[in-house]
Amino acid sequence: MKKLLIANRGEIAIRIMRAAKDYGVATVAVYSDADAASLHAGLADEAYGLGPGRPAATYLDIEKLLDVARRSGADAVHPGYGFLSERAEFAQAVVDAGLSWVGPRPQVITMLGDKVEARRIAEKVGAPLVKGSDGPLESAAEAMAFAREVGLPVAIKAAFGGGGRGLKVAHRLEEVGELFESAVREATEAFGRGECYVEQFLQKPRHIEAQIIADTHGNIVVLGTRDCSLQRRNQKLVEEAPAPFLTGDQRQRIHDAARAICAGAGYTSAGTVEFLLSQDGVISFLEVNTRLQVEHPVTEETTGVDIVVEQLRIADGLPLSVGETPAPRGHAFEFRINAEDPGRGFLPTPGRVTRFRPPSGPGVRLDSGVEAGSEIPAIYDSLMAKLIVSGPTREQALVRARRALAEFRIEGVASVLPFHRAVAEHPAFTAPDGFGVFTNWIETEFGELPAEARVEPVESGLVRSFVEIDGKRYRLGLPSALLASVNVPEAAPAAQPRARAGAITAPVPGTLQKWLVADGDEVAEGDVVAVLEAMKMETRISAPKSGRISLQAQPGALVELGAELAVVG
Repeated sequence: MKKLLIANRGEIAIRIMRAAKDYGVATVAVYSDADAASLHAGLADEAYGLGPGRPAATYLDIEKLLDVARRSGADAVHPGYGFLSERAEFAQAVVDAGLSWVGPRPQVITMLGDKVEARRIAEKVGAPLVKGSDGPLESAAEAMAFAREVGLPVAIKAAFGGGGRGLKVAHRLEEVGELFESAVREATEAFGRGECYVEQFLQKPRHIEAQIIADTHGNIVVLGTRDCSLQRRNQKLVEEAPAPFLTGDQRQRIHDAARAICAGAGYTSAGTVEFLLSQDGVISFLEVNTRLQVEHPVTEETTGVDIVVEQLRIADGLPLSVGETPAPRGHAFEFRINAEDPGRGFLPTPGRVTRFRPPSGPGVRLDSGVEAGSEIPAIYDSLMAKLIVSGPTREQALVRARRALAEFRIEGVASVLPFHRAVAEHPAFTAPDGFGVFTNWIETEFGELPAEARVEPVESGLVRSFVEIDGKRYRLGLPSALLASVNVPEAAPAAQPRARAGAITAPVPGTLQKWLVADGDEVAEGDVVAVLEAMKMETRISAPKSGRISLQAQPGALVELGAELAVVG
């Protein structure tokens, strides 16, 4: 390959650009109008606009992406993670266009992207498994019937998804139906397909995964394990490598099962085989992610293997640069730095970053997609950056992590830094003789943090802008004083009216997905009455008081922060 189109945005687009440059390949970025001033668009060798709209009209538009590849002369495509990274039709379209696809073959993506088929492969090679439904279910009623048969809790999962989206865990029978419908909605929005299946859910499990790389010459190497148990709403927040507090037998079983599943599927490129580990030692295969993972840097730091460069080598038909599982060189943590307020239930907080001062020093790596002045759009994932901290031992890496997290400063939007600082001191996570966290530990046992105050953004001294010529981006930097001199009238700031008594308002900009009550219904204080989607996550909205509800907004409406959705009188 000579020129690589990166069909993604944010920090992962930049991560891939850096690997491509190390590999000697030119890079092409794409960006939506919402990302016009983004860091990733400015760092690529070339950048092309995808126009306005939500992801379906930009980063998920296969024809637009292939058109950019043709116009730019790119001969290879890397999908990153999320968006189209696990869509076989995109991989096939890239191959059909005569381009190199950086990832597993389309047929393998189809095979393992079907989580039910992946379970069948795992069962065939003898990987450990809990009971699951025999294929996707047709209705919430079928999900409830399965739950009655096998017992609670049950996990409802998108059959063609991953990354925690379209995943719901039901602990009570009466919530199975609603959560099944919610999973279908999320899966349809994120992956274009809403089929969901159900399986037993292990109580208080750890999330353990194995990173594999496989070339086209039949070589498959497990690079090691990671623990990703610290999650909120089934989305990972902290990951580490190697997974701590495993017995030698458990680690070997995970390595062997991961290798066997990938061999059975004919896997190539980088991939991750995920497992759950119960508190009593039961291991169960979860899924295969047929893409690069967000948490891949912790494995890179503990093995010395650049996983993205390996992907590029594999796409070029070269053999792996590593022949067997490397012995871990120390320990590493990754802290996802999301624009979310942990004091408000990890509510997304889109806006402008007015200050971004990351840490540095020994053992500190930062993979960032933002800088001071960057805008965090409401229509995308809330991930701003990833802080990776490593040390010779887990205990020493934790000491460095506390120092790095204390140095990190972000202003203008809320961030999850207060949570990370708290968990890095929490005995359930830091105890030297055992692991006390599990996949829903944050929701059930962690406790609460104070909400962050919102900081209004301020204008910087330099305004970054750009022009497009035939759709190709050229960047400009203009002093704000120069713009002021042209005497462009400023729009008056929008007034923020005080919400009236009993008003239900949008806690974040987003899309009103669904009302769970009808206009005029009687509701009780605390009842969940609506579902709002923001930054690819569903937020459930409750009634502030008891009374009769009057609906003001229609499902599907785009709403601003503080917009009045309904009134309880």
